[in-house]
Amino acid sequence: MSESAFLENFYAAVEGTARVVDVPFERETVWPILTAYQDVLPESVISFRVQNSPLGADDLDCRFTMLPRGLDPYAVALANGLAEKTDHPVGKLLAEVHGELPIDSCGVDFGVRAGFTKTWSFPTIERLLTVREVAALPSAPEGITANLELFDRYGLSDIVSTVGIDYGSRTVNLYFGGGASGRVPRETFAPEGVRSLLAELGLPAPSEELLTFNEKAFVMYATLSWDSPKISRITYSVMTPEPLALPVTVAPQIVRLVQDAPYSTEGRNFVYGVTVTPKGEYHKIQSYYQWRRPVEKMLVAES
Repeated sequence: MSESAFLENFYAAVEGTARVVDVPFERETVWPILTAYQDVLPESVISFRVQNSPLGADDLDCRFTMLPRGLDPYAVALANGLAEKTDHPVGKLLAEVHGELPIDSCGVDFGVRAGFTKTWSFPTIERLLTVREVAALPSAPEGITANLELFDRYGLSDIVSTVGIDYGSRTVNLYFGGGASGRVPRETFAPEGVRSLLAELGLPAPSEELLTFNEKAFVMYATLSWDSPKISRITYSVMTPEPLALPVTVAPQIVRLVQDAPYSTEGRNFVYGVTVTPKGEYHKIQSYYQWRRPVEKMLVAES
C-alpha cells in the first residue's frame, strides 16, 4: 500500500472512531499530523484512547509508537508547525533523554481536537531506565529528585519503562514495569501498598474498585511537573483482551470504543487504566488499531 493510501485509510479510521465516541473534530487539526509522520506510520503501532476525565473526555487521543530510535518526534512537530518552540525545560527534555539514555524507540500522541500533545521514549525491555538516570538530566523536573526515596521504598527506582513528555500541560510521566526484566513488586499493587502510596502523596484513598482492579495490574505511572515537587497523579494499568469484564464501572465512551470501533481488535489486548488525582479517580482505555508482535514483549504481564 502506498503512503498516500495508508494515510487516507487511517484518516478514515480516525473519523470513524471519533464518530463512535462522539468527538467532533476538524480535518485541519489531524491531517497535518499524519503527513508530518507519514514516513514512519506504516510500520508503527497505532492506538486510540478515550477517558472519562473532566479534562479529557471531549477528545479522542491517538498514539504512534515503535517509531525508529533515531527519530526526534518533537523536532518533527516543531518543523511542521504542530508545536511552538519554547524556552521552558519541557522543550529541551526529549533531546536530553535521547542523547543521554539508552532509548530504543519513541512515540507521539495527538488529540483529534487538541492536536500534537506528547512524546514517548522507550528503552529496551532488557535494559530499563533508572529514576536517578532521568533525574540527572538537566531539564528534568525537580520533583523526580524530590521523590527518589519514595520510588526506592516502593521498588520502582530501577524499572522505568517509558518517559512521556506532555508539552501542553508541561508534565512528565514515568512508567514503571513492563517486560520480564522489570516487574512492579506485587506488594506495591496490593491493597496496603496502594493505600500507603496514595496516603504519602496526599491523594484520596483508593476505591474498593481500584483495589480489586490492581490484582491484575502490570504497569503504573507517576505524573510530575516543573511547578511542584509533588507527584500529581498515579495511574494503574491492566492489560486484557476483555476490558468490559474488569471489576470496574465502565464509562459509556469506553464501552463504545470497545464494542463499536471501526476496525478489528480480534486477538489484541486492550490497556485499561485507572488514574488517581486530588479530585478522585477516572478511567481510560487504549485500543490498538495497528499492531506489531514485539509490543507483546513490552506489555507482558503476570495475570
